Amino acid sequence: MADETPAGNGAAATAPQIKMQVLAQYVRDMSFENVVVQKGLTAGEVQPDIQVAVSLDARKRPVANQYEVITKYKVTSKNKVNGDVLFMLEVEYGSTFHIEGVTDEQMHPFLLIECPRLMFPFVRRIISDVTRDGGFPPLNIDAVDFMALYRQELARRAQAQAQQAAPSDKVN
Repeated sequence: MADETPAGNGAAATAPQIKMQVLAQYVRDMSFENVVVQKGLTAGEVQPDIQVAVSLDARKRPVANQYEVITKYKVTSKNKVNGDVLFMLEVEYGSTFHIEGVTDEQMHPFLLIECPRLMFPFVRRIISDVTRDGGFPPLNIDAVDFMALYRQELARRAQAQAQQAAPSDKVN
């Protein structure tokens, strides 16, 4: 039998090869407050309600093909019974990447979807360790859908632009 290769237009051969290298990962800022200890322990029923807010930021660095991506996590745990705050954790986790082969129009989503996806297991571990070391059960946050987060931000920006472009309905 002869080798069978599909006939094509050679697009696969000419597609740029994406190269991504993590140059550094670091905690840029972190704060943990154990409110239960600060206020003093109280007897009573505790049913934790945990809220996690995630925000992203990325920027080009002065060095060619280098980018910095910052993921910010704000975790708040409140008691469902009375609404008292149990703990608050804020983490800014950054990474420096060397990226080649990504087109200019694809760089923004790449930085805010693929890079945070790669960073997530490391910041998840930090959040787990800090909550455990702070006197609570380790918190393993659910996986973050960075694609959905990116799409929500695009929709929010489009809506804000549409509102600015719309004529005013004010009557003088």
